[in-house]
Amino acid sequence: MSIRLAIKDHIRESRLFNERAATATAIAVILMFVLVARFIHLQIFSHEHFSTLSDDNRINIVAVPPTRGLIYDRNGVLIAQNLPSFSLEIVPEQAGDIDETLNALAGLITINEADITRFHKQLEQNPPFNSIPVRFHLSDEEVASFAANRYRFPGVDIEARLIRDYPHGDLAVHAIGYVGRINVDELRQIDSANYSGTQLIGKTGVEKYYEDILHGRVGFKRVETNAFGRTIRILERTASVPGNNLYLTIDAQLQSVAEKTLDGQRGAIVALDPKNGDILAFVSKPGFDPNPFVIGIDPKNFAELQNSIDKPLFNRVLKGQYPPGSTLKPFIGLAGLEYEKTGINTTSFCPGWFTLPGDERKYRDWKHEGHGIVNLDKAIVESCDVFFYDLALTLGIDNLHRFLSQFGFGQKTGIDLSGELSGLLPSREWKQKEHHQPWYPGETLITGIGQGYTLTTPLQLASATAILANRGVHRQPRIVYAIQEPGNSEMNIRESSEVISPSIAKAANWESIINSMIRAVHSIHGTAHGISRNLSYKIAGKTGTAQVFGIKEDEEYVKEDISKRLHDHALFIAFAPAEDPRIVIAVIVENGGGGGSVAAPIARKIIDKFMQLNTT
Repeated sequence: MSIRLAIKDHIRESRLFNERAATATAIAVILMFVLVARFIHLQIFSHEHFSTLSDDNRINIVAVPPTRGLIYDRNGVLIAQNLPSFSLEIVPEQAGDIDETLNALAGLITINEADITRFHKQLEQNPPFNSIPVRFHLSDEEVASFAANRYRFPGVDIEARLIRDYPHGDLAVHAIGYVGRINVDELRQIDSANYSGTQLIGKTGVEKYYEDILHGRVGFKRVETNAFGRTIRILERTASVPGNNLYLTIDAQLQSVAEKTLDGQRGAIVALDPKNGDILAFVSKPGFDPNPFVIGIDPKNFAELQNSIDKPLFNRVLKGQYPPGSTLKPFIGLAGLEYEKTGINTTSFCPGWFTLPGDERKYRDWKHEGHGIVNLDKAIVESCDVFFYDLALTLGIDNLHRFLSQFGFGQKTGIDLSGELSGLLPSREWKQKEHHQPWYPGETLITGIGQGYTLTTPLQLASATAILANRGVHRQPRIVYAIQEPGNSEMNIRESSEVISPSIAKAANWESIINSMIRAVHSIHGTAHGISRNLSYKIAGKTGTAQVFGIKEDEEYVKEDISKRLHDHALFIAFAPAEDPRIVIAVIVENGGGGGSVAAPIARKIIDKFMQLNTT
């Protein structure tokens, strides 16, 4: 067997190798040329563009939210402040899987369903580069626990923020209001640049009305960050401008006493200074603690407040519209004097009921047996309905509407708070427009005793009483009397505003009505005589009882037979000292019963406290 060996062609192989080597070298040179060309393009021609992108990735602009202005009472008592709080926050675009991050965080820090729900709601409303809080008010232990594990959570950090706090809880909550999370509708209305980095905005009360003054102006800082988005150093800072401080007209001590007098009852109290319109006490009960609303109230707790039959979220002072009842009688009496439809000593007979000519229906007096012979003075002192049925009919609805309008009935007072309602002062035109019906004489009768269509807010009733106390001078109610710029010890005092006053021809008419209101308190026959014991000053007042539902002509009102929520409202208006008024008060107790037995004693306690606090 023979073996045949192949003879290699060394020359051919050498030529093939050289060709391949040359091709590889050429390709390498070309690639090197492309790489160098790209390098030149990036480093020389596109240097500015990519340098900017690099800086944007390394240097961030961070908003510095301003410190919200403080709120004080008229004596400098702090009632809305800012407290430091540690919050756990996430920047969504840096955090990766949000749900996974939240689950991992929950292993270190207590995070409940309400926190997660609130976070996801904010996540939908904010851009992914905004820092969104997950938990507020972290304890020192929670801060330390996260700090030890921070490396595990890119885009997550603990921020020290100032959180709004109301140290007195629900004190004057419907006047002060509260701040809460900025919602979608508010985002469309606010200056988004000035609210960068800010999650809170005034929702109600003073916090809302004076939002622009309290908020301040946002600042900015340029910060250098690492790959995890955490700040390495601050390169540049533009300081924020804190909001202005506000000084309210409310006296916290008087407010506290006023709220305690209504404790456990539903109603409203307004006390004001008739000389300048300053609101001294602003009570709407029941109230609520505003602090949970700041960080986002639990949905279950909010539902309980919102669905409560007692309506604690409802601002009764501004939005409660009640029949004024007999508290309207002094104004009706003044109209009778002004239009010369009656005199202070003009008499009529009250048998306990009143009928219209040609009509057998009896309009009853609250006193079943009647008041006998009465004049205007006695009618106010004893609150005789029959006298005012007759006077209202004589005046007519047109004169009644024209005259009562001068005292602000049926109109907003213009107080520096949002949400005020105007009440209702009926007229022929109003009824035709709203009900497509003519005005009937019987409706004029019940208008004369503050019933029927007539509705007033507690604030409106207090403002009208202040005009009466001032003998015609009308000062617009206000809740803020001074503004203080940050870092400035001086306050900018706001001047009180005088509104067009009623036109009364005879000054003696004022005194006649006021003297009758004094006798309503200090006379043994007065409906508010019960509060006159041991008084060292004079109170001018008028009780009122407003029906919640109508009863038929031949039926008797038996309080014990009906639900508590269908009992009459108890009302009382007053001012003191009567000769030189320094405080005006309007009290409404829902379903309280009699004005003299329920509302008047409340007013007495508040006036006593005021006199004690302001004795010189």
